[in-house]
Amino acid sequence: MQINNNKYEAVIGLEVHAQLLTETKAFCSCSTKFGSLPNSNVCPVCLGHPGVLPVLNKKVVEFTVLMGLSTNCRINKHSIFARKNYFYPDLPKGYQISQYEEPICENGFIEVVGSDKSIKKIRIKRIHMEEDAGKSIHEQSGYTLVDVNRCGVPLIEIVTEPDINTPEEAYQYLVKIKQIVQYLGICDGNMEEGSLRCDANVSVRLKGENKLGTKTEIKNMNSFKNVERALNFEIERQISLIEDGEEIIQQTLLWDADLNEAFPMRSKEEAHDYRYFPDPDLLPVVVDEKWIELISASMPELPETKFKRFLTQYSLPEYDADILTQQKSIADYFEQICTITQDFKSASNWIMTDVLGYINEHKIEIEAFPVSAENLGRLINLISNGTISSKIAKEVFSIMIGSNQNPEVIVKEKNLVQISDEGELVKIIRNVLTKNQNQIEEYLSGKDKVLGFFVGQIMKETKGKANPQLVNQLLKTEIEKFRK
Repeated sequence: MQINNNKYEAVIGLEVHAQLLTETKAFCSCSTKFGSLPNSNVCPVCLGHPGVLPVLNKKVVEFTVLMGLSTNCRINKHSIFARKNYFYPDLPKGYQISQYEEPICENGFIEVVGSDKSIKKIRIKRIHMEEDAGKSIHEQSGYTLVDVNRCGVPLIEIVTEPDINTPEEAYQYLVKIKQIVQYLGICDGNMEEGSLRCDANVSVRLKGENKLGTKTEIKNMNSFKNVERALNFEIERQISLIEDGEEIIQQTLLWDADLNEAFPMRSKEEAHDYRYFPDPDLLPVVVDEKWIELISASMPELPETKFKRFLTQYSLPEYDADILTQQKSIADYFEQICTITQDFKSASNWIMTDVLGYINEHKIEIEAFPVSAENLGRLINLISNGTISSKIAKEVFSIMIGSNQNPEVIVKEKNLVQISDEGELVKIIRNVLTKNQNQIEEYLSGKDKVLGFFVGQIMKETKGKANPQLVNQLLKTEIEKFRK
């Protein structure tokens, strides 16, 4: 069934958990390193042994305030921690330390492009600090294994108002959140490793209605595309139920990416009553103006500011600037190239086609790309100054992929320098023309496309080393000599 956008609208709210890139946990000195041996990064504090006292990691507060400032939030000068009580095998304390009634950040927003192409404001209700739970691994043998390394790892939870109306808007919002946390350096944004996680609350209603429909919650979405697919599935499911006169049950659903379906996890009646109350072991968090100013002063350049700067400083089209600034690491790579070459548009073109093409095909990050920014900048300079042609540059680039060798060395060793000697080129052109009298007559009769044939033959003779601009210029002059 297709979503009937003319009759219904979806109402979506997102809850994003971002794991903070601190070296130690939120309330103890255990390491937060991902991939350590199971149950090795633990201590009595994060395991909740009797008599232990948690101590707040200052970096957690600073990172959370940075995120609040970046998303136009009000920073509350006074906030408190609460205990969120529930029992699960991967939560040895029996509760999580979180924030409930008094979060540290409130009333922010992010802007996205709406379905009607206008700028749409997605309000952020709150951003609060909390600690992560452990991880349960369900084995095919029927056993469940528990790894509590993640217990106590600091998180921020970013909660929107129900302002999102389409899966596409949700996707855009998540992309912006990921961009911001990566630019701030507070989270790596890796959904596959669980350092960025998203739950969605979804309901549908007739267009024009003010009352919200019955909502469901979707969990277990480990990529932005899966969030979009899960939302599309659930919106269609709810519309289908309404059209058939059936009732929507408030429940939690788990997304199965392989089956492209969501399945019930628990109903409202089975949902947890978390019995929040202030944590008696932790003092209120007090963030005064001086501290906020210090944190604000450490703010790096954010994606939108960098985008606008790329337009002016490098005279790039909006499309290029948008692609290059989507990831901070890509933007940094581009700017490193621009310290070597002044041909900024060529630098942009090489990244958007050859570099991104390679890293997407090999599923790697730019940090693992085998060609350094410095060497790619040198390659671009060799094209700009006429030393090699664009075609030869592709050949050199392929060699650089395997060796990250200086392109100037490659060009010299393989004798790939572009032929720009007019006398030598004229000899080659005349030889090609002599062998192709019929094509000369076609060109002179008005078939301009034949020129491309001659250029191809000349490039073949020179093994791609002829200066293409000079070839075109000299070729036309030599052909005209055959006109009677």
